[in-house]
Amino acid sequence: MFTGVYTALITPFKNDQVDYKQLKQNVLEQIEAGVDGVVPMGTTGECPTVSHDEHDKIIETVVKAADGKVKVIAGTGSNSTAEALRLTRNAKAVGADAALMVNPYYNKPSQEGLYQHFMTIADEVSMEIVLYNIPGRTNITMAPDTVARLAKHEKINTIKEATGSMDIASEILSKCDITVLSGDDGLTLPLMSLGGKGVISVLSNLLPARVKQMVDTGLSGDFASAAAQHLELFPLFTGIFCETNPVPIKAALAHLGKDTGDVRLPLCKMTQENADQFEQLLKAHNII
Repeated sequence: MFTGVYTALITPFKNDQVDYKQLKQNVLEQIEAGVDGVVPMGTTGECPTVSHDEHDKIIETVVKAADGKVKVIAGTGSNSTAEALRLTRNAKAVGADAALMVNPYYNKPSQEGLYQHFMTIADEVSMEIVLYNIPGRTNITMAPDTVARLAKHEKINTIKEATGSMDIASEILSKCDITVLSGDDGLTLPLMSLGGKGVISVLSNLLPARVKQMVDTGLSGDFASAAAQHLELFPLFTGIFCETNPVPIKAALAHLGKDTGDVRLPLCKMTQENADQFEQLLKAHNII
């Protein structure tokens, strides 16, 4: 079972090439800050625009840098079951602890198709699978009944819940004992009040220790203190999504010298108006 804070790592680029040296350094800083794990090659890592070779090397680089000190949940999802199998086999071979498996996007499988997709991967690779429900990116929602069916598999014990719906999260929790991690920073504490166990976080790229403090406080049962921490962070939880993720978080990290801020097309830098407003937000929170 995965609990706590898992940072959805950005992928640093320099001159449109993956900056593996900075990637290693970012992982080491996450470990030092006390997070429970890191998640390379999720949406925040710009997985749609890296090559297969880069994808494999990024995961291997993160596993080596983590060195067993924190868990590595590698993004290996695809809208092709065959491709997801290849990516997941590679992640297991290089030592990742689990695979983050997004709903197949664009081809819009039925609930039965979703079930067979995830079951095939769990059966054939025999690796811990973290389901990832994010209809805003995939245009398909895994129904709570489907989640409950999948949770019967011994390798499917966790879901990253990013539907934004407390009703869906509640129904999932009422139908099975799967571990729920928030996929939205701003909904972490609300989900924890229902029984969620933590977050796969974007903001923790920037403020890992503070996100960890809030989650640990909530997990301890002190929701009054956790709520105060949540409210302090809330402008940043929303601000890092002022444009498409990971554009704003990479801009913030660039201010701190942890990234160039570069993204790959079709993503691009923020508009000047948004960049100026975002910089003021970072200054208001004493980040820069």
